[in-house]
Amino acid sequence: MDENSRVYVAGHTGMVGSAITRRLSDLGYSNIITQSHAELPLDNVAAVTEFFSDARPDFVVLAAAKVGGIVANATRGADFIRENLQIQTNVIDAAYRSGVRRLLFLGSSCIYPKFAEQPIVEESLLTGPLEETNLPYAVAKIAGKVMCDAYAKQYGFDAFTVMPSNVYGIGDNFHPEHSHVVAGMMRRFHEAKLERSAEVVVWGTGSPLRELIDADDLADACVFLLQNYVGGGMINVGSGEEISIRDLALLMKSVVGFEGSVRFDASRPDGTPRKIMDNSKLEALGWRPKFTIEAGLKKMYTWLAESEQLRV
Repeated sequence: MDENSRVYVAGHTGMVGSAITRRLSDLGYSNIITQSHAELPLDNVAAVTEFFSDARPDFVVLAAAKVGGIVANATRGADFIRENLQIQTNVIDAAYRSGVRRLLFLGSSCIYPKFAEQPIVEESLLTGPLEETNLPYAVAKIAGKVMCDAYAKQYGFDAFTVMPSNVYGIGDNFHPEHSHVVAGMMRRFHEAKLERSAEVVVWGTGSPLRELIDADDLADACVFLLQNYVGGGMINVGSGEEISIRDLALLMKSVVGFEGSVRFDASRPDGTPRKIMDNSKLEALGWRPKFTIEAGLKKMYTWLAESEQLRV
């Protein structure tokens, strides 16, 4: 993979896809291929087949996905499994059939068992029951990973899966119901600050632990792996830094500048109690993250404040 390679980033308008696109551009890649959903609906097999036939990318990053937080996953499971299965199937198959040299598929740490031994190694996949609140999404992502492995085994297609920990950062989704924990929390604290609210309510007890990775760090790792990784299968990508939801809320309060109190609603679900990845395979290749959680949150909030809008 060199600067003249034709690289298609599927999902370039999303948080991770846009970060990968920026990273490729910063490194001097001049043939980055992007298509909006209006231009290329990835759930349309005919459109995807025609695109790959015409564009002929050398490398593909499959970052396109339908994503959401606890509420969205619990109430729209049919949408999550249907749309993600369609997107993955169409892109992976068309990439192989059009002669793509290498495909990177973005998974999600939610595919690991709910009570997997910590830190979670790649071999933990399918060794126990999943978290119920995001089961349809997780099953779709597992199917994408297995499809990459099957195409590699049967057809010799160079496709592998990157398994990131909880991602946050510039370009995140701040929808009040469909966002993930960091963006959803940042929105609530931001709005509470503007409205001079007395308190912010955070779902759950605050005890669960999460490993967070900044989207720009994940993008850097993805490009690094496209250039250097030859192991196939799946590789974890995390920061190695975990934080409790309680400490995250208190840090968010400080980053945003909210002066009220924080209350934890224990009647709301906590989700998986702990989720930190074993990143030893990635670290052995020589990659390290650049952003601490605090630095990443400050960067994210600066972007949010300067954009003068909440992206919903």
